[in-house]
Amino acid sequence: MVYSRRMRLDPDTCYDALLSRNRRFDGWFFVGVSTTGVYCRPVCPVKPPKAQNCRYYPTAAAAEKAGFRPCMRCRPELAPGHGLLDLSGNLADAAATLIEDGFLNEHGVDALARRVGVTERHLRRIFAAQFGVSPVEFAQTHRLLMAKRLLTDTALPVAIVASTAGFGSVRRFNDLFRQRYGLNPLRLRKGAGAAAGGDMTFPLPYRPPFAWAELMRFLAQRQIDGVERIDANGYARVVALPNGQGGGEITGWLSVTHVPQRFALAVTVSPALTPVVPAVLARVRRLFDLDSRPDVIDAHLGELAHGSPGLRVPGAFDGLEIAIRAIAGEQLAATHAAARLARVAERFGTPVDHAPPGLAHALPSAATLACAPPTAFEALGIARDAARAIVSLARAVADGTLVLEPMAPLDATLAALRAMPGFNERAVQYVAMRAMGWPNAFPADDAWLPAARADRSRIPSTAPHAARWAPWRAYAALHVWRLHGEASR
Repeated sequence: MVYSRRMRLDPDTCYDALLSRNRRFDGWFFVGVSTTGVYCRPVCPVKPPKAQNCRYYPTAAAAEKAGFRPCMRCRPELAPGHGLLDLSGNLADAAATLIEDGFLNEHGVDALARRVGVTERHLRRIFAAQFGVSPVEFAQTHRLLMAKRLLTDTALPVAIVASTAGFGSVRRFNDLFRQRYGLNPLRLRKGAGAAAGGDMTFPLPYRPPFAWAELMRFLAQRQIDGVERIDANGYARVVALPNGQGGGEITGWLSVTHVPQRFALAVTVSPALTPVVPAVLARVRRLFDLDSRPDVIDAHLGELAHGSPGLRVPGAFDGLEIAIRAIAGEQLAATHAAARLARVAERFGTPVDHAPPGLAHALPSAATLACAPPTAFEALGIARDAARAIVSLARAVADGTLVLEPMAPLDATLAALRAMPGFNERAVQYVAMRAMGWPNAFPADDAWLPAARADRSRIPSTAPHAARWAPWRAYAALHVWRLHGEASR
């Protein structure tokens, strides 16, 4: 899900959060310490500095622009991220999230401005007003922190670290790293890092509480055999992502486990995915809703959230996957839609080598599905109308007409889905909730919340009653499903 980054940096509130190491504020501000020249997360384990020596910044980029270096203990690059509650009302946040997803690694600021629907001049103005830095400076800090993470958590050669983090040359990376952090990149190496060429494991912290068991139950009921594996050890899946540097696709696998004592997930990535590690980690964050503010959401939902504090709304590794689920019958039975997707993946997907047991192939790309005749889907047990709808959807995604990502224009995207074959309103809301990360999406149709109808006195679940849950209606829907037997859908 996505939220607003805007936070009034009241010094007293920030310092209280720093003294208590309050994880609710992790990632919502950074503190620069004037006596050391270092900036930290509010959960830093070192002894807190004196209040008069603290300076507070909304982003790591703003702290670095002010001359502070990242702390080696709390590692600011690991802080939970942010998103947007309402993209239409906060274009600077939309641009920042796109930058964090690597948009400026492939495009210029002018293209970024067009993507969020403003002029380049206006984007620069609103971005500087909100973050205190330019889009390019923001991107530069993000690349440096990603490189710092790769240097710390992997044994990748510096040249690969530089290219993976988004730098055009090793020389530029080395110069900027020394200039900004005052040390050679190799000094960050850890002797216990991953073996060269081996799997890589990255921590992804979250803000507690985290209803891990509920999230795993939701995903397990929708497991796509051969593509995903959900068991007592965690979550694993095959991944196929565009290779922005060399063209084509990169295929590999990842696994995710819960490390509750560290308030984090551990994400293991296969070596084949090295060039796209930043994109993989960003998508895992969205899939597991790691940027959630459970304190804010649970307080708003009140009694509805008491039974499962920290419940997450599962996002999507691929928006097309969620949209096909909706067409293939997700609203009627999650297991039926998953079985159909498994057959699609086996027929059209890319095989993966050296994957853990249970993982065999990636889901096919939009371009692949767009070229398939509807009869090929009918042969897999998908109804004729649904087969045609899948091909139509894939063509729209492949040619860029339809973008099923959190940073896409919400109103225009939902209108486009409503105009496409195969999408009723509950399917549109499901795509908005999972693929686009819209926290106010609400699949209020009776077929989605069947058991809730039998107990109206306990949980009012029709759309008019659900207005009280705005702007967190997606979380409310998950709680209603949990309370009334989610497996029936």
